[in-house]
Amino acid sequence: MTVELKVFITNNAATCSECGEALGRHAWITLAGEKGALCLSCADLDQLLFLGSGNAALTRRAGKYSTLKAVVLKWSKARKRYERQGILVEATALEQAEQECLADADLRARRQARAVDRRAELDQQYVTRFAARVRELHPGIPKVIETAIAEHACLKYSERVGRSAAAKRLDAEAVELAVIAHIRHTQTDYDRLLASGMDRRTARDEVRDTIDHFLKEWEK
Repeated sequence: MTVELKVFITNNAATCSECGEALGRHAWITLAGEKGALCLSCADLDQLLFLGSGNAALTRRAGKYSTLKAVVLKWSKARKRYERQGILVEATALEQAEQECLADADLRARRQARAVDRRAELDQQYVTRFAARVRELHPGIPKVIETAIAEHACLKYSERVGRSAAAKRLDAEAVELAVIAHIRHTQTDYDRLLASGMDRRTARDEVRDTIDHFLKEWEK
């Protein structure tokens, strides 16, 4: 059974209760009961892509193909209720949904537009330095993976680990968090465990051995 996860766009300033990062207004957060608000990075949802409301077929298909997904909600002062803004889905799920929904020409145009947006969101010099720091800490890591980790972590608009003050200083601990997050989401069943309703910390314990295996391999 898949549990519907919820992400809220705040109206007031928010702070992540786990990492302590000041998120400001209009932050994207999840609620963790008594633990309070979590940023998307600490909630392990920062690898998902946002798909805004408006295309029902694309939303339905992307949601169907995404193992881990979340509905995005924002409080409407006028209507005094939370209103759906869209969903967060996995990149592969969105791509598969686009393949089915769009004609070839429209698909290329959409991908090109998204590529332009992505380039605008990336500080290439920072990405290069971040990737170099990843390789310094993990000499055996494949180059394509170090680049993927750096680009994902350093997106300007995001609340990802690469945008924290420590990461900008290229502190080893902050960079290591980005590497671990990549392994967790791409090489383990972690997303499936979260989607099934498993507690985040329990799910992390379940995949710890796999993460340690890759970290050891990449140290060589």
